Amino acid sequence: MISVIICSANKNLLKQVSENISATIGVPYEIIATDNSDGQQGICSVYNRGILKARYDILCFMHEDVLIKTDNWGQKTVQLFHNDPELGLVGVAGSSYKPVTPSGWGGTGIDTTYTNLLQSFKYKEKKTKHINRNPNNESISEVACVDGVWLCTTRKIAREIMFDENTFRGFHGYDIDFSLSIGQKYKVAVTFEVLLDHLSEGRYDSTWMKENLKLHDKWSKHLPVNIEPLTPKQVIYIEKTTFKDFIEQLIKFEYPISAAFNILWKDNKFLTLDLKLFLKLNFYILKKYLTLDSTRVSNKQLAES
Repeated sequence: MISVIICSANKNLLKQVSENISATIGVPYEIIATDNSDGQQGICSVYNRGILKARYDILCFMHEDVLIKTDNWGQKTVQLFHNDPELGLVGVAGSSYKPVTPSGWGGTGIDTTYTNLLQSFKYKEKKTKHINRNPNNESISEVACVDGVWLCTTRKIAREIMFDENTFRGFHGYDIDFSLSIGQKYKVAVTFEVLLDHLSEGRYDSTWMKENLKLHDKWSKHLPVNIEPLTPKQVIYIEKTTFKDFIEQLIKFEYPISAAFNILWKDNKFLTLDLKLFLKLNFYILKKYLTLDSTRVSNKQLAES
C-alpha cells in the first residue's frame, strides 16, 4: 500500500493527477495533498508533514503536473523495495555522478544520466519528447541522486532521514539533498518500469542558483559522489565543463567574482582533484569576470557619449 504525498498549487492539476493515480496505481493507496497555492510553505515542510501523516509503508512524493502512463505502477514500486532491502530511494530520472561543482542532479561533458520520462512543455512551444537513457539496459539502475518530480521511499527511511526544511525553505534543492542524505546509508536508483509525463519543464533562475549554492555548501565535504565507473580523466573533464557552465550562470545572475572563487577554493576539493585543473579554473574565472567588467565599461561609455 502506498501513501502519495503532494504539495499542491493548482486545484485543477491536483484533481487531474488524483484521477490519474486512481486509474493507474493498482494497489490500495491514500493521497495526502496539501494546499500550498499561496506558496507560504516550502516543499520540505509540506513533505515532512506528509511523512508524519502517512499510514502506509511506501511513500511516493510527486509533483501534481504529471500523468503516470504505467498501469499497476504501485505494485511495481512496492516490488522494487521488496526485492532489495538496501534500496532507499527510487526516481525516474537521475545521475550516477554528482559533481563537486554546483549543478543540477548531473554534470555536463559526459552523460551520466539515467532517465525514463516523457517531457512535455509549458513555457516553450515544443512537442512532448520521450527522454530515455538506459545504457546498461536494466530495469533499475543505481545512481547518486534523482529528480524530485517523482520520489519513492519507505515510511521507515523517510521518518529516519526527513527533508531538510531548515536549509531548503523554497522549492529547489530538496530532491538532491534528500538523495544524498539517503545515499549515505542506502541505495538510490532510477527505475525504468514506471513511465510518467511531466507536463512542464524545469526553470533555472536566480532562486534556483541561490538554493543550489546552499546545497553545495552543505555537501561540499562529501562531493563528488560517483556511482559510475568513471576514470580520473573523465571526472576531471566533467568537473571542468560543469564549472565553466556554472561560471556562465553566476555571471547571468550577477553574482560577484567572490562566489566563483568560494566554490573553487572550498575544502580544497578542486586542488585535491587535479592541480592543473585547479589552476586553469582560477585563470578562467579571472578571464570571464575581467571580460565582463571591460564590456560593462564600454557599454557605459557608449551610453554616456
